[in-house]
Amino acid sequence: MNICSTTDTSGIFTRTNLLLGDAAMEKISAARVIVFGVGGVGSWCAESLVRSGVCRITIVDADTVAPSNVNRQAQATCATVGRPKVSVLKERLLEINPNAEIEDLMEVYTSENADSFSIGSYDYVIDAIDSLSHKAHLILNATRSGATLFSSMGAALKIDPQLVRVGEFWKVIGCPLARALRKKFKHDKTYPTKKFLCVYSPELLQNHGVQQAGEVLPQGIHKPVANGTVSHVTAIFGFTLAGLVIQDLVEQRVK
Repeated sequence: MNICSTTDTSGIFTRTNLLLGDAAMEKISAARVIVFGVGGVGSWCAESLVRSGVCRITIVDADTVAPSNVNRQAQATCATVGRPKVSVLKERLLEINPNAEIEDLMEVYTSENADSFSIGSYDYVIDAIDSLSHKAHLILNATRSGATLFSSMGAALKIDPQLVRVGEFWKVIGCPLARALRKKFKHDKTYPTKKFLCVYSPELLQNHGVQQAGEVLPQGIHKPVANGTVSHVTAIFGFTLAGLVIQDLVEQRVK
């Protein structure tokens, strides 16, 4: 039985079921996914997963909605400014599917609290973290677990949707974030224990507007000055990450 469907909401997956079939929908509804970072990439990933039938999702982010988020984040509107991103996104996801099991954690993933997330209990880990050190640790941790990792590289300073690609981490080209991660792994002599796919784009534009001061998280952590972003690119990154999860589950249908 599809645990995301009951008598009054089963119709929301009619078109997805028509395409994928009952066996795939069973796998999708039973999958457990954790999304780290629900900004411009992670928020759309989580939404796409829920709209596709995934109903066991944990979303992790310590930030609150800022006015600068409204241009690209699924849960960010002028009405939600100042509220925790995970709380607002949870409300949105439950409006899409009231039967979904959404756990919202207003936390920053760090090496100190990594064990508390029990990554090995999930089927899929979505990395949409911005911080280099936290991202690197999550990648190392996730690749050591039994979960499947899909990671977002940098989505800022891009505008061409046709350049968004999927590639194995060590083969990602033209992405400063991927380059910085590889440099860190080599410097630390600690490497991911298995291959994983990334969403990235080799496009790299320049900011043409005036830089603003970096934002501050509730815990007093200062975020670096951000680069410019547009919603269609960050959303495509997020939708592509969700697509990788669904595609993997569909492929398991015949195994």
